[in-house]
Amino acid sequence: MTTPDHPSPASPPPASAAKDRIYRSPLGLAGGVLLLLVVLWLGFDALFKGHGRTPWLALAGMILIVPLVIAFTLRPAVFASEDRLRVRNPFRVVTLPWGEVASLRSGYSNEVVAASGTKYQLWAVPVSLRARNKAARRQQRAAAGDAAGGAAPAGRGGVLGPSGTGLGGFSLRGPDTGPTRAETDQIMDDLRELLEHRREAESAQGEVTVRWAYEVAAPAVAGAVLLGILLAVG
Repeated sequence: MTTPDHPSPASPPPASAAKDRIYRSPLGLAGGVLLLLVVLWLGFDALFKGHGRTPWLALAGMILIVPLVIAFTLRPAVFASEDRLRVRNPFRVVTLPWGEVASLRSGYSNEVVAASGTKYQLWAVPVSLRARNKAARRQQRAAAGDAAGGAAPAGRGGVLGPSGTGLGGFSLRGPDTGPTRAETDQIMDDLRELLEHRREAESAQGEVTVRWAYEVAAPAVAGAVLLGILLAVG
């Protein structure tokens, strides 16, 4: 008597098959959609209601402006997988295996530095100095609260102790649950952690490749040429 064959459990997918982590700027996406709506509204209004050269100027302007708005707002993205970092900027796509990444820098902009020393800006992960300052103030308040709570004697003191602590040294203020790191700084920390874990992996080796986005540049150049001709002739 034979025993029935039981299907073996599915093996987990390899690391290289895992989905990419995708980072984009929500404010950039929202601003790009609003700009496109305004440009298309004004452009089509002039295209269908204008007279003389106005429709042609509107058409040339839209051909020039729409690709640029898409390039700088909707297009930028960063894709991080187990093997490589792919940076999609306005006019080019840079693919860097983790073995070719020297460092990830944060200053007034976020950059990835290749082993050759070439720097590539991460357009999709912009630096917000306002968010960074708010996170720093949150860190300071949290540190001050911890120090005051540890220094307050248990069960002593008046109704309120130092730094808003109450009886027994318990804080009467609500907890500060906000993040103590700016969102883009946290993204860079995640990318650095991935870099440290994967830079020596065999599948994360290779060459840096750069592909220019002619599908974005060509329409913008055509629109600029057409607009220049119309302005010169008129």
